[in-house]
Amino acid sequence: MKVLIVDDSPVVRERLVDLLSELTGVELIGQAEDGMQGFEQVVKLKPDVAIVDVSMPRRSGLDLLRYVSKNPHAPRVIILTNYPTPENRKKCFDLGADYFFDKSNEIEKVVDVLKDLQQGMRALRH
Repeated sequence: MKVLIVDDSPVVRERLVDLLSELTGVELIGQAEDGMQGFEQVVKLKPDVAIVDVSMPRRSGLDLLRYVSKNPHAPRVIILTNYPTPENRKKCFDLGADYFFDKSNEIEKVVDVLKDLQQGMRALRH
């Protein structure tokens, strides 16, 4: 499973890299530190999963979701944000996010989601 991290926080990206490194079958194919780089890397690298922050410079995670939702080969999108308000949650799901987590206390849930997605991908191959 190919994963792309799109987050402007170096600390969060580093934490996610550590979490992903513990998973067998998960390949980190790229990191982007702003929304524009994230957009470019989604187009170029075609990840299976994108872990995306909502609030970033040079295009928001919402802009990225708008693009992804129109793409037939879109990655699964896990939103990871410091702004887990009900309004943000609703907006992200309305735009096509698959998962929505609070960075401050739910970052480890990304690992569980990736494991579940891997199981689903394996089931589709058989």
